[in-house]
Amino acid sequence: MRLREFAVDLETPLSTAKGDIERREGLLVAVDVAGETGVGEATPLPGWTESLADCRDALADLAEGDAVADANPESALEDGTLADAPAARHAVSLAVSDARARAADRPLAASLATDSHTSLPVNATLGDDGPEATVEAAETAVESGYDCLKLKVGARDPTDDVARLRAVREAVGPDVSLRADANAAWDRWTADRFLDSVEERDLDLDYLEQPLPADELDGHAVLRRLHDTPIALDESLAAVPPQRALASNAADVLVCKPMALGGPDRVRDLAARARDAGVDVVVTTTIDAVVARLGALHVAASLPGDRAHGLATASLLDSDLAVDPAPVREGRMRVPEAPGLGIDVSALFS
Repeated sequence: MRLREFAVDLETPLSTAKGDIERREGLLVAVDVAGETGVGEATPLPGWTESLADCRDALADLAEGDAVADANPESALEDGTLADAPAARHAVSLAVSDARARAADRPLAASLATDSHTSLPVNATLGDDGPEATVEAAETAVESGYDCLKLKVGARDPTDDVARLRAVREAVGPDVSLRADANAAWDRWTADRFLDSVEERDLDLDYLEQPLPADELDGHAVLRRLHDTPIALDESLAAVPPQRALASNAADVLVCKPMALGGPDRVRDLAARARDAGVDVVVTTTIDAVVARLGALHVAASLPGDRAHGLATASLLDSDLAVDPAPVREGRMRVPEAPGLGIDVSALFS
């Protein structure tokens, strides 16, 4: 098992409730399994995962074999060694899966599911701008081929957010899917007001993502019962056990971040449980570098359904670790056909 630390800057700082994100730092992990070398990425995001320091320590202990007796990457996925370090576990899980897919001479998505997709639609994310700027960004995205747009809401009065959504809907027409992401900004009364206005104006949202604080599962369940607009949970999956979030009947859609959940195997397990419960899954990134983005793409491609996923985040980075073999074109990402992730491991560790 080999480690390589890295840092990539964002094109422009990204404002979040926890402060601005200007740089993403993490570690690449290479493991040898079944005669092949696979690669994974750990890019922690505090609030979603462990800290960078804790991630580094967890991986260093595992690489040195000090975490448990006879520790090795595959056993660490099952024995709890990385239980408190989801980003570290993600890197190991992805690297093992990549190596096994390479050994089978199959793309990772095809090794995870025999009926995997070869390409996927992805959504464009629009920031929290005023109506005119939001409409301009929406029209540009649609002209580029996107047929699903996600708008950030929650930083202003709900009336203003509804006006922005209405302006976008009028500009792009009924055939473009619109999503709204509140990032846990509202209380239940405010979310109720917003949904009433959206539904009165027939804005036809694909879903409203995380309107309430992460631990308010009961509140999300109430909104889901009272309104026709589907409710999606995102931050909640990092704040409470995902199985509890699923069992709460609080969501029509789970927004799954492989980095935060601890790896592709955990996303697929949760997706199977969600499917049995009649809940859809959308896969997104945590503003990751190319290895983790490719991992999220392969995982999303291994899942049934045709919803757009939140994987179009490469443009947020000023630089990357390697050339991306799966750029967004016409609002879609094509799954690399090469074995495993479809990226050259030796070039990443040269």
